[in-house]
Amino acid sequence: MEVVRTIDLPCDIDRAWAVLTDWERQASWMRDADRVTVTSVAREGIGVRLAVRTRLFGIPAFTEPMEVTAWEPPRHLALRHGGPVSGEGAWTLAPVPGATRFTWTERVRLGMPVVGGVAAWCYRPLLAWLMGGALRELRDEVARGGA
Repeated sequence: MEVVRTIDLPCDIDRAWAVLTDWERQASWMRDADRVTVTSVAREGIGVRLAVRTRLFGIPAFTEPMEVTAWEPPRHLALRHGGPVSGEGAWTLAPVPGATRFTWTERVRLGMPVVGGVAAWCYRPLLAWLMGGALRELRDEVARGGA
């Protein structure tokens, strides 16, 4: 399953990259993240490992391990999901007049044998809604000078 969402952030590309890679602050704009913790020594580059405490219906439910698999500042990074959701998320940044275009792509599989495809089909609209809301929260936070 793939979901793609895009938004223009009211800042330059370097600021957008800095905000996105401020790992611990991601929980302030990602609707389903309760807490993000860097678990590796490195905080930048391929191999950075994260533990993302994920909420379901507003309740912290499980911790998802993630690892950076692509790192091309300030334009692209990718993360591999672990846990009940597997696959990869990718963030791409591109300068546009007066802003930075942020594209977020998630290619995920749910770890449920046999019913995984059906569950993913049902989960897709929720994931799209969560990503869209997170992007609006991120844009608003950047506009307020936060993050």
